[in-house]
Amino acid sequence: MPLRGRISTDLPLLVVAAEEEAAHLDDGLPVLITGIGKVNAAMTTAEVLARGPRPAVVVNLGTAGGLRNGWSGIHEVSTVVQHDLDTAVLRELTGRDYGLPIELGTAGGPVLATGDTFVTDEAVRAELARTADLVDMEGYAVASAATRAGVPVRLVKQVSDRADSSATRSWKEHVDACARDLAAWVATHLPR
Repeated sequence: MPLRGRISTDLPLLVVAAEEEAAHLDDGLPVLITGIGKVNAAMTTAEVLARGPRPAVVVNLGTAGGLRNGWSGIHEVSTVVQHDLDTAVLRELTGRDYGLPIELGTAGGPVLATGDTFVTDEAVRAELARTADLVDMEGYAVASAATRAGVPVRLVKQVSDRADSSATRSWKEHVDACARDLAAWVATHLPR
């Protein structure tokens, strides 16, 4: 769990999954690199927040697949869901809800679907596009950990690929440009 910089109660904590996504974040804000996937993101974020001090806000930055044609650029997420947790079956089994959508208070932003799969299949993409606009592998986990710790959270995603058969190649080709765009967003939108 690499943590660059020091967490302060008056500054945001930038949380990214991969070193590639953090390559251009060098503006003095603390950066936590969780590793890829929901378990890594949840555990690392929760551990850092529990240890303290708690930041003013957690900002999860990263790449995401566009689930509809024409999606590009940077988007601040309004709602995040888990696409690989069968909430209905769990409700039927236990009578309780698990993994409900997390509303982030960003009006008009996209819905992000998080799951432990790098989506490269057209049929999966089409199914996810019925309820979401973007797909990633960490957003829900970071939002859940921050929310449970009582820390405000924002999810900011740069579209890197189309979540289809070209996604792996596209992510590799575009991740550095995405990281530059995310760093520029941080410089413009976050206090220091």
